[in-house]
Amino acid sequence: MKFNFNDYSMKKYFIYISTIFLSTILFSQEKIIFSSANPFSFKDIISNLESLDEIEVSGILKLPNGKGPFPLIIGVAGSLDWGEHHLEYMDMYRSMGIATFELQSFSSRGIKSTVGSQVNVTTAMMVLDAYRALEVLTKHPKIIKEKVAITGWSLGGGVTLFSGWEPLIKKIDPKIKFAAHLSIYPPCIAQPQNLSFTAAPMHILIGELDNWVPAKACEELVPKMQNAGANIELTVYPESHHSFDRDTPLVTKEDAYRTVDCRFKIRDDGAVLMNFLNIPMTTPFRQKIGLALCAVRGTTMGGNPKTRKEAFQFSREFMGKHLLND
Repeated sequence: MKFNFNDYSMKKYFIYISTIFLSTILFSQEKIIFSSANPFSFKDIISNLESLDEIEVSGILKLPNGKGPFPLIIGVAGSLDWGEHHLEYMDMYRSMGIATFELQSFSSRGIKSTVGSQVNVTTAMMVLDAYRALEVLTKHPKIIKEKVAITGWSLGGGVTLFSGWEPLIKKIDPKIKFAAHLSIYPPCIAQPQNLSFTAAPMHILIGELDNWVPAKACEELVPKMQNAGANIELTVYPESHHSFDRDTPLVTKEDAYRTVDCRFKIRDDGAVLMNFLNIPMTTPFRQKIGLALCAVRGTTMGGNPKTRKEAFQFSREFMGKHLLND
């Protein structure tokens, strides 16, 4: 069988395989296993954490060249789990001399995607996973414990945002915190009444045309957080959809929730309330009802080359500033 390497797709595939091969040679990696649990909602963490059954969760720690110890970035994927563009960020961070940890919340639970349901792996589960991983990784001899940041995309962006919410931090482990939070197209539609967030720097990157998780919700939430004292900033990229940092054309995800008209309050006890009805969405069934009242199916996602370049550059500068500077 002959391959025509003049073909663009074959060239791209060859470059990707070569990158993976070189990364395997240059960077060492280690599977880290730790205990977590399955809280469905933030309320389960705040009110019921001690009684939850433990489960085993894992992630992949990858170290850059050098003796270390290194700063670290914990990465949290979105509803489709880990994608090529996520790994490109992680490769970039390691090239800067920063270790990376790919949190495997989905595969640890035997789940491949939550796009159509959003109940099998929840933000609460992944926030807890991220902190349990942080507890283990800050004790690793190759990691600088004061220099651990978190970043995530979409669902993982929500994890990154709410890993800075103080009611969760105080309940999970008040002794440790992330050094920085970079949240990429997160759902800002669930907005806490208690606006107490970490003092660590936080930043949200989102697309103006995102109809999966609307930019307008972040434009509403961020000023409230700033007025309450949070160290957070927002960048809205024009003419950009969800997953603007992918190197792929726009597509429609027919089964994904379009949440433009959804706004949920989060009570101090962590319960997320339905639009208008204010009924706590503390079970999968109730959450499906809550989404049915405000969301429709069918979202647009895909890359914007200009925004993709800007987002990668911003991410490099943000993490360099907060992890590499003394």
